[in-house]
Amino acid sequence: MSEAMTLPVLAGGDSLDRYIQQVHAIPMLSQEEEISLATRFHAENDLEAAGKLVLSHLRVVVSIARGYAGYGLPQADLVQEGNIGLMKAVKRFEPTRGVRLFSFAVHWIRAEIHEYILRNWRLVRIATTKAQRKLFFNLRSMKQGLAALSHKEAQAIADDLGVKPEEVLEMETRMSGQDVALMADDGDEDSYAPIDWLADHDNEPVAVLERRATDRLHGEGLEGALDTLDARSRRIVEARWLADDQGATLHELADEFGVSAERIRQIEAKALQKMKSALVAA
Repeated sequence: MSEAMTLPVLAGGDSLDRYIQQVHAIPMLSQEEEISLATRFHAENDLEAAGKLVLSHLRVVVSIARGYAGYGLPQADLVQEGNIGLMKAVKRFEPTRGVRLFSFAVHWIRAEIHEYILRNWRLVRIATTKAQRKLFFNLRSMKQGLAALSHKEAQAIADDLGVKPEEVLEMETRMSGQDVALMADDGDEDSYAPIDWLADHDNEPVAVLERRATDRLHGEGLEGALDTLDARSRRIVEARWLADDQGATLHELADEFGVSAERIRQIEAKALQKMKSALVAA
């Protein structure tokens, strides 16, 4: 598609303003023109027709990209990524469905910008599930003011987005944090960065012995401590603290054993104390 058209130049700096002026000077297409061009593109692989569809909708990308200015990434890069989404939309657009390209392309433009933000906004990916991505891109607009969220506010947001309150609070903390460069600036000989203070103590003899003792404690010691418990207490401890996924709640175990949640808490506390004594003795 790109071989048959020339996009306005977007290289950074003040060229972004010139680019915006250029794309707004390109007239939008009528529905009839849009259908004709899309039909030519799909029926005849007419790349010139595809180019006209893309060019006439570049202003849409600019408008959508502006909505993501709060993530601290270059606006020009957001626009470029959105343009990729627009090209994907043009390729998949079916004029016979009676939907305007503008409406169809919004999803593809946003999806490409979302992926770019998630790849570049933090060194470590912060949103891996669909629900977490929804939380990431909606939390800023759902917060009332700049103050930290209260538990009640976090619960309300969690209910709206289908996530846990703890995930809302964690995402808020991670989004409010600042990135710190690990390496110092190459051009500043007097500068220091975290890497200058890091040391590798993994292979020191004391550390090696401590790891071996810890591994043994977590293996043989933990199994021995669990063996000191009765069947119900062991089930509660394993379900609450040793499950591979999220541990069971007190209420879930209360339903399982037909007692109150407070009774489960008492049994758990007593079992943990008994295990602690067994581990100390070991």
